[in-house]
Order: sequence, then C-alpha cells, then structure tokens
Amino acid sequence: MRRQALLAFSGRFRPESFLAFMDARARLLDLVLRPRRSDPDRVEVIVDGEDALIGMFEMACSLGPIDCLVLDVAELAEAGVPPPATREEEGA
Repeated sequence: MRRQALLAFSGRFRPESFLAFMDARARLLDLVLRPRRSDPDRVEVIVDGEDALIGMFEMACSLGPIDCLVLDVAELAEAGVPPPATREEEGA
C-alpha cells in the first residue's frame, strides 16, 4: 500500500549530513523524500512510498550517519498527510 508519512527525528544532527544520508536511503528504497524542517536537534521529512519501505527507511535513518545521533523517531499526523493505518483498518 502506497502512502505518505511525516517522520520527525530528534537528536543531535549536522542537518546537511543527515539530509544527504536520508536522501541516499530514500533513493535506494524508491521513496520520494521532501524535507520539511532541518535543525541541529530535529529533522522532519515527508516520505511517500510503499508502507513496508517507509518502515525500512525509518529504521535505516535511525542508525544515521556517524556524525549524527538519533535519539527518537516519531510519525506525526497532520492535515494532508494521512495517519498510519491501525491494525483494524488493515484487516489484521
């Protein structure tokens, strides 16, 4: 299932380095990445692609490049970006 996700990464970042790292992972996973915020303590991106690949992207980025430390990752709900499906909605 294709969807959009707004991901917020908290930690200590060199924003250019982390965004380049994220872009490389998004390309490998055939995801569309749109940076929304990039600060030394928080990076937010909108990711568009297959649900399972978004999960893989989140995991890969949580490891981050050597010069960045990811402390937390959260998926945020916002107008225009649908929230993640619940198990009931997925039919599980």
